[in-house]
Amino acid sequence: MNVSKVERELKALFEKELTHNRRRHVVFWYDASGEFLNEVKELELDDVRIWTLTENNLFATKYELETADPDSHFLIYANMPKPTPREDWLFLHYKNGMEYTSDRVTMTMREVGVEDDQLRPVFEKYSTFFRRQTRKETFLSFSTTFDSKEKIDLAVLATLTKSPFLSSDECVRALLKEELKEKNRFWEEVEKYGDVATFWQLMERHYGYSLEERTLSSLFLFFMMTYLSDQVDVDLLPSEWQPYISSRPMNVIVFMNQWMNHTTDREVFNQLADRFAEQVHINLIVENWAIDAIVQADGFRQFDEKVIAYLQEQLVYDVNQFAYYKDILTERRRLHWYSEFQAEYEAIENGRWLLQFVQEKDNYIPDQSAYDLFQAYASDYYRADLFYRKFYTAFDRIERKERLFPLREKIENVYTNWYLQELSIRWTNRQNKELVPTWTIARIAQQTQFYQTYIEPIISSDERAFVIISDALRYEVAKELMDVLNNERKASTDLQAMQGVIPSYTELGMASLLPHETIEYVEGHVVVDDIRAQGLENRKAILQKHVKNAVAFTFQELMAKNRTQLRESLAGQKLIYIYHNTIDARGDHAATEVGVFEAAEAAIHDIRRLVNQLVNNVSASNIFITADHGFLYERQRLEERDKLPKHVEEAIRIKRRYVLSQQIRTKQEEGTLTYEVHHLLDQRTPLYVTVPNGTTRFSIQGTGANYVHGGSMLQEIVIPVITFKNDRSKFSKNMIQYVDVKLTTPLRKVTNQVIYLEFFQTEKVEEKRLPRTFSLYFIDENGERVSNENLLIADSESSEPSERTFKEKFVFRTMSYEREIEYYLILKDEATNEIYDKVPFTIDFLSELN
Repeated sequence: MNVSKVERELKALFEKELTHNRRRHVVFWYDASGEFLNEVKELELDDVRIWTLTENNLFATKYELETADPDSHFLIYANMPKPTPREDWLFLHYKNGMEYTSDRVTMTMREVGVEDDQLRPVFEKYSTFFRRQTRKETFLSFSTTFDSKEKIDLAVLATLTKSPFLSSDECVRALLKEELKEKNRFWEEVEKYGDVATFWQLMERHYGYSLEERTLSSLFLFFMMTYLSDQVDVDLLPSEWQPYISSRPMNVIVFMNQWMNHTTDREVFNQLADRFAEQVHINLIVENWAIDAIVQADGFRQFDEKVIAYLQEQLVYDVNQFAYYKDILTERRRLHWYSEFQAEYEAIENGRWLLQFVQEKDNYIPDQSAYDLFQAYASDYYRADLFYRKFYTAFDRIERKERLFPLREKIENVYTNWYLQELSIRWTNRQNKELVPTWTIARIAQQTQFYQTYIEPIISSDERAFVIISDALRYEVAKELMDVLNNERKASTDLQAMQGVIPSYTELGMASLLPHETIEYVEGHVVVDDIRAQGLENRKAILQKHVKNAVAFTFQELMAKNRTQLRESLAGQKLIYIYHNTIDARGDHAATEVGVFEAAEAAIHDIRRLVNQLVNNVSASNIFITADHGFLYERQRLEERDKLPKHVEEAIRIKRRYVLSQQIRTKQEEGTLTYEVHHLLDQRTPLYVTVPNGTTRFSIQGTGANYVHGGSMLQEIVIPVITFKNDRSKFSKNMIQYVDVKLTTPLRKVTNQVIYLEFFQTEKVEEKRLPRTFSLYFIDENGERVSNENLLIADSESSEPSERTFKEKFVFRTMSYEREIEYYLILKDEATNEIYDKVPFTIDFLSELN
């Protein structure tokens, strides 16, 4: 080595600032090979004593440093190996001084803080790695003491794979993720600057990977097969897969579980899983497995595809084991691929509910009075419309819809050819017997009495009333909306049904909801108290005719206001009508009617936001939500036999579901019912409304016959009224609470690498008692996870304690556990991401890595 370079480096050391009250620098230079024995003699260092240390002058050196010359700078050169701290007479001086070496490996060890010369071979192995300063800085950023070969190996690997933590799992996941790219840059880095042999030794040590085939593709397949062997009977797996199953599977299971649950990396796992599923032909293997064998398996998407195909087939062929299907669906919700197939599962779930509804009714809707049939729809039959809508809401989100075409055909057949037909026959029969020509059902609130029944008592008591009218908010949609409001706010909610007017269309329905003395048709238009009822300004005038401090807004107009603007607009107003139009706006146009169910979902979201706005910003207490009419909607294309010819020449207005005319025909039109309007409204001139029986439509030109209203079917004329009463009391029964979950297994000591714990949902889900979802896993005292993660969905509505009990399997990492310290079972609330419970455990079992 060039002497001048050595001098420069040594001078730089001696010129360093003295700290910690030191009076001088003492620099040790160990040169076991004697490589620089001659160069030392040539050194010229100002104000520095150069002292040669030998095995025979240790005491003399100590005396010189401590007694004879305690103030001078010293360079202690030793032509010998650096002694261990225990054997070093001068260790205190070495510890307080500095070490110089012209050996890059030694310099690196010194920078890293490693004094154990037995680790020198590890640093020699990674000499190329440490040549770049950025790699060295990343290596040093890991918060650990590099006191073992394994830690150094792992830190190098973590640096090369840009892993954020010093974890074999993180490193392996980073390498496997790169396999999706054209070049695996991380693996190239390992080959250049790491040590491939050491990597495979690490794989064997941590995961039991001992195959001769040393590739990342083989490693991922090894992980997949090992994980799968924990979920299905190993005997089901083909013989050629057996070598890919680890004899020490625990770390693999935990690794796979955490990767599959990872927020951002799960998509990468999905892509890798799909690639390997194709390579191993998993679809052909799974084809012959029984459904029970894979209900809890989630390594490959093919399991979900098989479960979905199975459930569809069972439902289509009327194998009505509905409780069993519910259990399967409940289990699949907890597993990895559920989010990818959520729309399919939700479609199946709602299809299951509709078919179960049919079974409950024994394929028969009994003949009953108009009153009883109306009430039966409001309390029970509406569910069929709800399930049908929710089926299509999910079905429309499915990308590969053809997979559920058989179930869709089944649902259409049941809904249209059984439910609607049965309901039509019973309801039309009752109309003929009881409601022609007067229409009104005794003891049922009438839509024309809405203001008198619901709003006037509020205004009379000097309270403020808000009325939200959502165009075509069908009763079953309102029921879902009520549940949303009821379970979101501390309020009391109630849903009642009114009998709507006919024809059940917007202009007349909206007029019926206004305060009024008279409602009638004048020259084909609906007039309320001599004011035409169409348009926001006209309706506002009608309101103010009855209530001085009354105002009307559109939904969009009101939602565009900030808190201050909203308060200014509503200051002093006693009656506020708000008009919302999402469902009818979509359904009434042929080009968009297919999206009417999606619009229903949007309407629920809109009104929920509006209610929150009113409650939070203007302290609204009394909110009423209603509709002008409902609707009929069938997804399948209507045949001509579903339509009636229109033979009403004197008609004022002809629509698909009603005809208004000034003269009644002498002979009742076949397949129709005709009502005298003066029985319905305050009509002074002769007027008649004719509606088709059941769900049939009048045949008129134009498209858009699937979404209709205007007739007299229950779906059109059962009008919802949601009464929302905000509750500001500090404590009340309207307080929203979430169900509690408790660990019921009494033991708090883990003695095996696989354990099962029981949890209990302490109360059933019901009104004001909401479900919650938890992530369950174990951590050590530093917060590092040591087990797999389970998803517990506490949403049981059962009163039976046994049906609210959950048994979860926990698999622990293979690692060293300390008996004296505490580990914790974590229950994390998935909605809030907060720790719900933290239960201390001790872990006492042998699981050291070999």
